[in-house]
Amino acid sequence: MQLKEKIIWTLNRNGPSLPVHIAKATDLSILFASAFLSELASEKRVKISNMKVGSSPVYFLPQHKHLLEKFSQHLKSKEKDAYLLLKENKFLADKNLHPAISVALRDIKDFAIPFERNGELFWRYFTVPEEEFEMPEIKKEPEEETIIIKEAEPEVEIEEKEAEEVVEEEKEEIEEKPELIIIEEIEEPKVKQKKEAKALNIFEKKEKKSIIAKKPAKKKLVKHNEKFFDKIKDFLGKKSIEIFGIEGFNKNELVIKIKENKIEKLLIAYNKKRITEADLINAAKKASSLGLPYTILSLGEMPKKMNSLIDAVKNLSSMEKIE
Repeated sequence: MQLKEKIIWTLNRNGPSLPVHIAKATDLSILFASAFLSELASEKRVKISNMKVGSSPVYFLPQHKHLLEKFSQHLKSKEKDAYLLLKENKFLADKNLHPAISVALRDIKDFAIPFERNGELFWRYFTVPEEEFEMPEIKKEPEEETIIIKEAEPEVEIEEKEAEEVVEEEKEEIEEKPELIIIEEIEEPKVKQKKEAKALNIFEKKEKKSIIAKKPAKKKLVKHNEKFFDKIKDFLGKKSIEIFGIEGFNKNELVIKIKENKIEKLLIAYNKKRITEADLINAAKKASSLGLPYTILSLGEMPKKMNSLIDAVKNLSSMEKIE
């Protein structure tokens, strides 16, 4: 109990620490310090970080979680890019992110906290409270119909005024020369023409409205199969294979760059149990275009015919045509 209290006191004074730091401060071996820290974690008196520095996690008191920032320098390159982007913006919408950044945010669980709003996935920086989040406003475009009406209205008003002036002038002429009754016959067609012109102008405006109102339908976004991606990521994680680039990602196929034993490769993973010759040829073409060796993953075993074909081609030095 005295050793445990001493470890708690050390963590309270120094903040988040590695087992090697606790061992040095308490005169214990790293093995015993790790064992005591694990016991304290099971008692929920100490927290364990998701990230690792070397092969060891960081231990800290619950009230010191914000001090984990000083260990962010140990993040890998892509994870560090995601960390800095999230820290700068405080909140990020997952749908707007590059796939590699989206993957990296899922790996830095100490700093990136996911949450949902209106069915959409967002990320917040771990020291920023969720209450500060505000849904981005959707800007509405001004209605083009209103613009056309405003442009056309002055012309209509001018025409109406002109028609009124013509009527007034003709009325004056009638009053001055009552004997010229024929002017009444001329007056009606002129006003009628103006009204017909006005009606035609309004008709043209309505026609323009109907044309402008038609807008192209937006394309629906295809959602990626994240379960399949997570399955591949877990599989590679168990084999200590690092993902450092995403070339393609859809429902049935995942193309990523990996590092296995410090060798860069192209991995093509198929979300199906049976691989065809066409799949094998396409995978070879993709790897050839990037100048990388490649490996294939699938949910099932390679067909026997495919294995036989691969074995037959392995030691083939050349194939020539007899002329």
